[in-house]
Amino acid sequence: MSSFHRSIRAAATAAIAVAPLAMAGGPALAAATPLLQAPMHRTGSATPFFISHGAGRNTTVTSDNWSGYAATGSTYTSVSTTFTQPAVKCSSGDQYSSFWVGLDGYSSDSVEQTGTEADCDGRTAEYSAWYELYPAYPVTYSNTVKPGDVITETVSFSGSETYAMTIKDSTEGWTKTTTKNSRGDARSSAEVIAEAPYDGGVLPLSDFGTVNFSGSTVDGSTLSSFNPTGIDMTADSNGAAEATVSALSGGSFSDTWNSQ
Repeated sequence: MSSFHRSIRAAATAAIAVAPLAMAGGPALAAATPLLQAPMHRTGSATPFFISHGAGRNTTVTSDNWSGYAATGSTYTSVSTTFTQPAVKCSSGDQYSSFWVGLDGYSSDSVEQTGTEADCDGRTAEYSAWYELYPAYPVTYSNTVKPGDVITETVSFSGSETYAMTIKDSTEGWTKTTTKNSRGDARSSAEVIAEAPYDGGVLPLSDFGTVNFSGSTVDGSTLSSFNPTGIDMTADSNGAAEATVSALSGGSFSDTWNSQ
């Protein structure tokens, strides 16, 4: 693991901002920043770009960091999904991907979320699980995550501004629930997302093949009953497809990485 990755993991686990380190006789060094699962960035302009994909496909927008489905237009209290952790193909360079559920982020600046990470440090694949109340830094769990593990993720809101973020790895046999208070969040969207994480800009997306989400629900009802918006990820510079969603069937859909 590179020193860059070690710095990111340590900072994310501690979930604190570290002041630049001053060295005698030299300039201050910038501290490494944990990877963030940021709100959705729309490509082209602030106005969503709607694309027609034919029968069976929900209205779809493009983003340079999200791909998946988002229920919008109301106030939401819970979201959940299950998927098999995809294996990433690593050849060279650093690449990143996250798979999560959350409230907010589609049209608001906060996101309350939990998910897994599948990154490439050169030819080495690295997997982890985390929770985040963006814009605070994510916190990485120490629990083992492996390709092929069955993952269930849930974020729920209750009174007193309380969010419970639960991630369960049925294959490895562990569950982590973190409860945090966050005041004044809009809860204006509920989403199931594959993401290219953010660190000063959208990072290169790792090749995760296809991830299949199932049993996706919002407020206890099947995701499709909310007529959610589909989101395809495209490169902001040239509009090339990076990840695309399939048609939604009940609470099931697939998300597929595309070669750039």
